[in-house]
Amino acid sequence: MNWIEAHLLTVAIFLPMAGAVLIALLPRGEGGQHKGVAFIVSLLTFAASLPLWAGFHPSSKFAFEQRSEWAPSLGFSYHVGLDGVALLLFMLTTFLGPIVVLSSWKLIQDRVKIYCIALLVLETAMMGTLAALDLVLFYTFWEAMLIPMYLLIGMWGSERRIYAAVKFFLFTFIGSVLMLLAIFWLWSNSGAAGHRTFDYVELLAQGTLNPQTQKWLFAAFALAFAIKVPIWPLHTWLPDAHTEAPAAGSIILAGVMLKMGTFGFIRYAMPLFPQAALAHAPYLALFGVIGIVYGSLMCMAQTDMKRLVAYSSVAHLGFVMLGLSALTAEAVSGAVLQMVNHGISTGALFLLIGYLYERTHTRELSAYGGVARVAPAIAATFLVVTLSSIGLPGTNGFVGEFLILIGTFTSKELNGAVPLAVVGATGVILGAVYMLWMYQRVFLGKDGKTVAHGIADLSVREWFTVAPLLVAIVWIGFFPQPLLTAIKEPVDAFVQRVAHPQRQRADAIAPPSLQPAPSPAQDAPAPRLFMPQRAPLVRPSGEPR
Repeated sequence: MNWIEAHLLTVAIFLPMAGAVLIALLPRGEGGQHKGVAFIVSLLTFAASLPLWAGFHPSSKFAFEQRSEWAPSLGFSYHVGLDGVALLLFMLTTFLGPIVVLSSWKLIQDRVKIYCIALLVLETAMMGTLAALDLVLFYTFWEAMLIPMYLLIGMWGSERRIYAAVKFFLFTFIGSVLMLLAIFWLWSNSGAAGHRTFDYVELLAQGTLNPQTQKWLFAAFALAFAIKVPIWPLHTWLPDAHTEAPAAGSIILAGVMLKMGTFGFIRYAMPLFPQAALAHAPYLALFGVIGIVYGSLMCMAQTDMKRLVAYSSVAHLGFVMLGLSALTAEAVSGAVLQMVNHGISTGALFLLIGYLYERTHTRELSAYGGVARVAPAIAATFLVVTLSSIGLPGTNGFVGEFLILIGTFTSKELNGAVPLAVVGATGVILGAVYMLWMYQRVFLGKDGKTVAHGIADLSVREWFTVAPLLVAIVWIGFFPQPLLTAIKEPVDAFVQRVAHPQRQRADAIAPPSLQPAPSPAQDAPAPRLFMPQRAPLVRPSGEPR
């Protein structure tokens, strides 16, 4: 492995941070320069991430792994790497970066320097969160996301921006504090003094904790991630944040940041505490299904377009939580794919709504009507994105939802899987109702006030932001296999660890009368990373023996 390959992931993570430093050194009044540097840096970051996709070989190991001692005496290090799940979300983050900068080129004219710095710092924090394999490093990046997003909402948002920004910060920060306490507990019980570790791979290979301990630690991790998703009833910060945030903030929030919660479940909360995750999977699935129905019904009651799409995120991410809780390879694969699909489709919806708001200065549905007659390009692109959001076959949304539902129907680990899948499937119908209703009101209804003033159609700059999203919608819809291949190994490993525990974990859960008798098959070698502590197959460095 040459130096470039060994450090490529680190370069991609911190390239936006370097761009933020460069912008900080530029004169304050040069808004055009600030936007130009931010766009070029975000484009270079996407270019730097392409070799990660091209050079990725699907396996249960972490690719592009790099580890450097940070504070050995305290047990934490700079340890980064990507599996297939993290890689897809990493690519989604770099893909949306240039689109976000270009989309706000005309809309943001005040305090441009701070705005561009916040965007680039936020991109580094999100990529670092996805790549971190050390719990301290993960928590550092996780918390670093809060400040730039708080600034984006609080400084460039709408009338109630301060309220929305404070609510967003407090909700996510309070949950994160409990997760930090759980991280400290894991460290203090990971070994003797001087040999304790925060390393995720080492903690995963050390075996499982007793069920009672797992219950409390899982609750601490799950609360932080549930708020970020957000899972009903912890979702109340999301509609306010989306409604008050600028278009770029909504794209990032819906496109990537919400996925940090679902990613946290599949990377940390469920694999680290498999017994507790298996025991609480029905509750997570139930909350997910409630979110699907509740979010869909709330969408029908909205008069603000951004607020409607915000509640649709509650419904879509309810599907993701249902898939993760079903604990089948099909459902979990669909959940991961739906994370990417939601980022593309909902990000595109917020982008187009932002363009409409830029022209009309209103998001009220009652103010629109007949827009398709004066802006056919906007109407056509909005229709494609709407069909993607409701999961029409041939678009990206269909593949993820189909896998989630079929995997939930066939789940043997999830109690009440069939009723949950049936109720969850109603979300597909409700989604078509509220999305097509919104499209009809805005683009096909009677002429509204906006038509009287005239609406300009998509400009060349705006086409450059919309076209990549349309291509992604169609490409994933017809050719999802490359993405499913990339996530196959980590998904199988996740299902094996959580849904099919080893004998000693089953013994710890089952009452004595129900404990199975030992058999040769139960003593067969387990998959890598999932062996008991007596015979780990992974060295602390992450290299196989």
